[in-house]
This record gives sequence, structure tokens and C-alpha cells, in this order.
Amino acid sequence: MKTITCQGKTFENIEAIIFDKDGTLADSESFLRELAFKRARLIDVQIPGTSEPLLMAYGVERDYLNPTGLMAVGSHHENLIVSAGYIAETGRSWFESLTIARKSFEEADKSLPNRGNTSPLFAGSLEVLETLSSAGLPLGILSADSTQGVAEFVKNHKLTPYIDLIMGVDSGLSKPDPRLFLQACEKMKVSPQKTLMIGDSQGDIAMAKNAGAAGVIGICWHNPQAHHLNTADVVISDLAMVSVS
Repeated sequence: MKTITCQGKTFENIEAIIFDKDGTLADSESFLRELAFKRARLIDVQIPGTSEPLLMAYGVERDYLNPTGLMAVGSHHENLIVSAGYIAETGRSWFESLTIARKSFEEADKSLPNRGNTSPLFAGSLEVLETLSSAGLPLGILSADSTQGVAEFVKNHKLTPYIDLIMGVDSGLSKPDPRLFLQACEKMKVSPQKTLMIGDSQGDIAMAKNAGAAGVIGICWHNPQAHHLNTADVVISDLAMVSVS
């Protein structure tokens, strides 16, 4: 077991660390914003007038992605259901609304480059992962992306030697359900009470805290005063602030 220190905060007897992906390890803002615009445009072609309210629901503006918004922290399924809801407001049946949203999402996914390649690692993240892994800490990724999406990210950025758990949201559970964190710990064969969570959203924080995690480190790159992370045990603006001993 190891001691993790950052910003004067110490976490002792740590067995493992679980990371979120988008916004934590992956600089995915540009990709997510582009994906949101593509989905909204495809739906608007069929249901004129829906693009603007959809983008607002996603938390997307032309040059800004709200880090607390649906696109940034919601799962694929949650984004799909919200989109179908906006379509249903126009008088379409729920089945038709779901079908339109689903086909638009599928077309948007096909039209964009591989997500694992277009969401680069934040600078310095690889070195931190290497250091933590070399110290003997099992490392996992638990993301609102699909497990396949997490696997592509790990493969494309050559993180396989350092990541012991690849886990996304593929079923009915989504963040902040603490059962996701508990399942991740079970798969890693570590105690939740001795596992740290590092993430960039309120969902990461609530999930880990309600699961009894050893602690939660909030990260908002280049902005340590991010208010949406104020319930974390400590907030950092760069993963390099995390050290192990």
C-alpha cells in the first residue's frame, strides 16, 4: 500500500487508483463539442428548429463545453434519451423519437474520426501513470464512455502496460451510482475503502464518496478553483501534482 500526496493533502494506505477518462486523462473537449454539433445538425435536418435547444441541453456553445453539462458528463444512453425527449416535444411518438435520435447518433459516430485518436492525453499524464504503476499501484479507468471506447483510448495511447481495469458504462447503471465504483474495485480485487478516485465531475465525486472510497481528487486542468469540484477532498489543476511514496 502507498501514500498519495497532492496539494498538502495526504491519503495513506492506498491500494489502487481509479481515473475518469474524458476531462481527466483525455483532452476530449474539442471532440465532444464537434460530436454534439453533428448530432444536433442531423436531428435538425429531420426536425427543424431542434438544433439550438439540443445544444443548450448538451451544455455546448460554439467555443465552449460546459464541464458540468450533459455532453461532458452524461453517458451515451443519457444523451440519447434527452435528445429523444426534445424530439418527442414536437409531437412525434416516443418510438419514432427514439428511432430518429438513435439513427442520428449512429450517423454522427460514423462521420467522425476514431475518438481514441482525436482525444489526446493531457500533457504529462502518461508520465504520472508510469510513475504510479511503477510504484506498484493498480490503476483503472472508469468512464461514462462505453467500455469499447475506453479500450480504444487505452490502445491508441499505448496505456495497456499501466492500466489494470478498463470499464465503461454499458448497462443501466451510470454515474454517480456508487455501484459502478464498487464493481470496478471488485474487478480490480481491491478494497473501495483503500481506493482513490480521480475525476473532473460532480458525478465522479458523488459516486466515489457514496461508495466509501478512500478519497476523491478533483481535477480541472488549468483551473484549481473550479466550483463544481468543491466537494472533492482536494482539487488539482494538473495530474503532475499527484505524488506517490
